[in-house]
Amino acid sequence: MTRPGIRYEWRVPLLSFLSALPAIVVAMTLVWISDFSTRLQWTLTIVTAGGWLGFWLALRERLIRPLQTMSNMVAALQEGDYTMRARLGRPDDSLGLVAFEVNQLGQTLREQRLEVLEATALLRRVMAEIDVAVFAFDSDDRLVLANRASERLLDRSEESMIGRRAGSLHLQELLTGPPRTVADMVFPGGASRWELRVSHFRQEGKPHRLLVVADLSRVLREEERTAWQRLVRVLGHEINNSLAPIQSIAQSLSTSARRQLASGHDSDPDLVLGEGSAPGQPVKDEDFIQGLDIISSRAEALSRFLSSYARLARLPPPSVRQVEVEDWVERIVGLETRLAVELIRGPPVTIQADGDQLDQLLINLVDNAVDAASESGGGVRVGWRSSRRQLEVWVEDDGPGLADTANLFVPFYTTKGSGSGIGLVLCREIAEAHRGSLTLRNRTSAQGCVARLTLPTSKQKSGPTSA
Repeated sequence: MTRPGIRYEWRVPLLSFLSALPAIVVAMTLVWISDFSTRLQWTLTIVTAGGWLGFWLALRERLIRPLQTMSNMVAALQEGDYTMRARLGRPDDSLGLVAFEVNQLGQTLREQRLEVLEATALLRRVMAEIDVAVFAFDSDDRLVLANRASERLLDRSEESMIGRRAGSLHLQELLTGPPRTVADMVFPGGASRWELRVSHFRQEGKPHRLLVVADLSRVLREEERTAWQRLVRVLGHEINNSLAPIQSIAQSLSTSARRQLASGHDSDPDLVLGEGSAPGQPVKDEDFIQGLDIISSRAEALSRFLSSYARLARLPPPSVRQVEVEDWVERIVGLETRLAVELIRGPPVTIQADGDQLDQLLINLVDNAVDAASESGGGVRVGWRSSRRQLEVWVEDDGPGLADTANLFVPFYTTKGSGSGIGLVLCREIAEAHRGSLTLRNRTSAQGCVARLTLPTSKQKSGPTSA
């Protein structure tokens, strides 16, 4: 509220006027009581009064004009005009210092505005290019920001959407839903599987909400296509490996049987069965037995392969119960009889997990470590450590190390002659089903490999594993 009284631009000049008034009155009194001529008295009076009034007006001008200039500068800054500059006084006096600081403030605000404009332009460009629909709503649930992907999603232009409420855009249910969810939904721009995210932010002190809608179908289709290609490649390789010798042996046996029946002899002297028969050696009962054994062996290998695949694809969800880590690790280490495994104990820890699945996981890791250490005559060490949030169980060996780390978790890939190629894949599936992780790395300080299993120590719900 404005205070009553004399304004500032008159208050200071009036004080200066009044400060000189006693001296002027005394001077004029002396002039008029002295024995001067009337003409001289009037002359001195006019000169004195005129000089006094002139200096007073000059003082007022020097005081008011810089203040008005600074006021105009501040008003320009407030309006967003950062191009004006003040040149008042000398750089080393108070007035010049004020002008310098105001000029610096204008330059700083100008640079900040340029940064904001550039950042805004970059943000708009990124939002326009990303293939994710982004909606920003104010505190009244009115749309204030939308990108191109949102236009395609709702099949409407940005101009027709800005300012409309979430309900009229059929987004109110999504906006008030859970912070993150995945659902199959139909929008005007198409139907698909969508990931929905809702977050909060503040602008100009007011709460806003951000809705992000991402299409997962394309990513899922790419992953599905890659998985099918890998699966078909592996299945084709394994089945062909089994069917090729079966077909060859069966064809040879069939040809031999037909020739023997046609000729009326016990054997065909011109038929040779497989690479194991010498040139010119006739097919006998032993050859038939050998061929049938090969067929049986390959059929059994194919059956084992399919059983391994079914085992990997049908891993059940964990049945969570209390597991004492020390008892669990000590029991698994005690099962190994080929090599004395060194147990390095950690602190007592209890976790919530499926004990049977963890047994299977750790048995596989220890078995792989013992196989690797046996090649170089080294040892195997198993231990664990824990923190407030997670447990880490590690298995370390002195073997030759990992030669091909890229294919460690590729299903059915194995470097063992009798391996199925699903051990590590199954171990990782079990770890991830318990909200944990499994990594294998070559040791940096010495030869060998170390496997690290990380599991949460706090009680959490374990989700089902993916097939």
